[in-house]
Order: sequence, then C-alpha cells, then structure tokens
Amino acid sequence: MRSFDLLRSKPISGELLKLKDEIHQYAIDYGLDFYPVIFEVVDYDTINILAAQGGFPSRYPHWRFGMEYDQLSKGYKYGLQKIYEMVINTSPCYAYLLKANHLVDQKIVMAHVYGHADFFKHNAWFRNTDRNMMDVMANHGTKIRRYMEKYGQDRVEEFIDRVLSLENLMDTNVLFETSEMKRKREEKLIALEEEVAGQVDDRSQALKSFMRSKARNERVDSGAEVNSDDDFDQMAPTDDIGKRDVMRYLLEYAPLKEWEADILGCLRDEAYYFLPQRLTKIMNEGWASYWHSKIMTKKALRSSEIIDFADKHAGVMAMSRQNINPYKIGIELMRDIEYRWNTGKFGKDYEDCTDMVEKYHWNKDSGLGREKIFEVRATHNDITFIDEFFTEEFCNRMQLFTYKFNPRTGRNEIESRDFTTIKQKLLNSLTNFGQPLIEVESGNYANRGELLLKHIHQGVDLDLAYAADTMRNIHAIWKRPVNIATKQDGNDIVYCFNGKEMKPV
Repeated sequence: MRSFDLLRSKPISGELLKLKDEIHQYAIDYGLDFYPVIFEVVDYDTINILAAQGGFPSRYPHWRFGMEYDQLSKGYKYGLQKIYEMVINTSPCYAYLLKANHLVDQKIVMAHVYGHADFFKHNAWFRNTDRNMMDVMANHGTKIRRYMEKYGQDRVEEFIDRVLSLENLMDTNVLFETSEMKRKREEKLIALEEEVAGQVDDRSQALKSFMRSKARNERVDSGAEVNSDDDFDQMAPTDDIGKRDVMRYLLEYAPLKEWEADILGCLRDEAYYFLPQRLTKIMNEGWASYWHSKIMTKKALRSSEIIDFADKHAGVMAMSRQNINPYKIGIELMRDIEYRWNTGKFGKDYEDCTDMVEKYHWNKDSGLGREKIFEVRATHNDITFIDEFFTEEFCNRMQLFTYKFNPRTGRNEIESRDFTTIKQKLLNSLTNFGQPLIEVESGNYANRGELLLKHIHQGVDLDLAYAADTMRNIHAIWKRPVNIATKQDGNDIVYCFNGKEMKPV
C-alpha cells in the first residue's frame, strides 16, 4: 500500500493545509465528530484507479477493476464525468483531493468529507464496521495473489467471478449481529466439527469449513447415512440472522477447497464492509452535502468565490432525467426535517389540523431542527429515512413524478404525480437495492444433499435468465443440484439447476 502512496499521492501542504485546518475547525464548531481525517493529493489517473478499486490503493487483482478504470477514464476524457473527492470509511479516514481542482473546489470537498466522516462514525449501520479495512484489503490482495501463483490466475479468477455474482445475496441483519450471537454460532460450528472430524484445534475458519464440507460430501457421494439425522439436519439456518447470508452458508457448508474457502471469506468480509454505504447512499450524501453547503455559505466562502461555489454546488445537485439524485433528495430532506422540527410541523396536533391556511403558516418556534437531524443521521438508513420523512408536502414541493416508456411515442413520459405511487416506487427501488430477496431454506432438500433457496416474492416475478446464471455459479460451489422456490404467475413453483439446465421440479 505504501509504495502506491509514495508514487501516486502526497500529503497536503501549504495553502491546502491551512484550508484544511480552517474547515476542520468549522466542522468541529458545528458539532460534527469524526475520526482523524488524512487528506492526500492525487492526479486524475490515480483517482480513477482508486475509484475503480472502491477507494482502496491495494486490492486483489481482478478484471472488473480494470473495466471500471477504463470506463472512468473515458468518462473523464470525453467530459462526461469528473470525480471531485473520495473518502474511505476507516480510522483514520483517508480522503483524496484531485490535484487539478481550484481552491474553492477543495474547500467544498473538505467540508463534504468531514460530513461523511461524521456519518461513518455515528450512523448505527456502520457501528460494527472494521475500521482497519485499509490493511485488511491489502492482506486480502496478498493472499489472493499467492493463490493465483499457486493454483493459476484463470482458475482463481473464475472462482472469484462466481463469488462476486453472489455478493448481493446478503443479510442486513448481520450488520447488527452481537458478539454473543457470533459466539453461539461459532460454538455450534465447533460442535459440528467435533462430530464430523473428531477433533478441535485452532485451524482457520477456511480450513474448518474445508474439512467439514469434505467429510460431509464424501458421505453424500458414497450414499452413506444420507437419510439419517447427521449434520444435514444442522445445515438449515435456525435463526433469523443469516438466512439471507448465502455466502456465509456456502462458506460453512459447501465442499470447498481450503483456498476457495479462504477467498470466499475474504470477499464476504469486503461485501459486508461496503453494505452500509449501499444502505445509506441518500442519507450519507445528503448529510455531507448539507454540511458542505452550511460550512461554505456561513463560514468559509469568500465573496470572490460565490459564483464558483454556486456553479459547482448546482452541478452536484442537478436532478438526472433517468435517476433520483441522492445528493439532491438527501440534502433537501435534511433541510426539510430541520425546518419542520424548528417550526413544530410534526406530531399529532399538526397532523390533525384540517385548516390548510393555519397548517401552511404553522410555527411553534420549537427550535429542535438541528438536534433532530443529528438524531436522524445516527439511527436511520435510506429506507426508514424515506418512509418516515418523505411527506406529501415535500414531494409536491420537489415536483417529483414517476415515468414509464411509451412504445407508441418512443419516449419516457410522466406516468403519475400521485404521492403514494411515487413514494412506493422509491421505496421499492431501495428495498434490497431493487434486487430479489433470497433465503436459504435447506442444505438437504429432498434428502439428497441438494440446496434449497426461497425467493421472497414481493409482487415481482423472478427473472429466470438472471436466476439461472446465479444458480449455475452456486452449483459450481455447492457441487450438487440447487433449487429455488418462488412464484410464477401467482403459482408456487420450484426450479432446479442440475449443472446443465434449470427446469421446474
């Protein structure tokens, strides 16, 4: 990692260092609290490399990082996009400033970064984050490179491809798994290892998984004790936490080689590191944008910089024709919450008021706005944030609507301005990031050692083409048929992938 830093980045100095100290003090004065933030200056090629690798200087080698770097580079070359900043959720936080930015840009970025750093430290969904992930990622990269040297790059990369196709099959409850829960799960696995291997030692989790699954698979393949109450009965999730954690289930029970289990464990750790950021994209960007706007307009902005700031800020807040801008929705909701709690526009009295004129001019001068937004940033994720604070008044003021493609005109057209429809569509897009919810039901389906998954149907049928590709990858790891229970056209149905094709059972 340090060789990368020495060659491609350098600590801030001179005027940038003075600006950093100034912005830092403003953030502290406003009540923001964060781990130390280390700013480094990089050129655009370097920031593209960092962005392609999730912000980390040292990752395992994989073609997707090169693909994302190529896309980012072309986007910059053709003037389609520009990365202004990047901040990493670690302790200390690392933040990268683009060398080519003007000083007003650097001010905005620094204020924005301190907002992110405060959010990372205090939001509940980041509570169990490994703050040493910079070193962890580098260690993962070293491990995987060694496996590539030993077993061949193509073989290892193919396994990584299969695992990465499962990184959205996660359980958000795992983020709140307590030490006691982890201890009980580990005790259960140790008991299973004693039964299967007849021994207990300090082997790594990867080796334990390998030995356990190897013994289990040998019994399945030989036909011995398939119908008895052996470790198959212990392979069904017995608690709510982990039922949707497909990667952990495969790590614990699939017939993995030692290096495969090790890589799967590494990639799962990385997926759960990034999960809170995916769950709080709107809130996180809204919070950071709120504070860069507040710090700049109230404290740090000089009169000669007003036009530049307005231009940059407006560019970031511009709404896309295709997608919701998390920066815009986030900052406006934070401002709306602050305004409502400052004026008392909340609670039973306000909700029960039927006089629209009185409601419009309602002002109890409560002064609770700042306290409320700090509370919200600590306790919510995007779904609960939208569900609780996305009001009809806010929706109308933002002039939001839903749209759909009209094949007759060949254009996207307004479908509805109804508040309930808009809010529901927004929530649907955020629930599991718009992807299907999958749970593990059994590792011994039909008493044949087959894996059974369950699709939690929420009104949208499973895309069978995507499902087949995913089940093919799971089959390659599980080494036996993979089944999924779902609904199609309102009817319950189970599909099975046997290694060659997916078909209904």
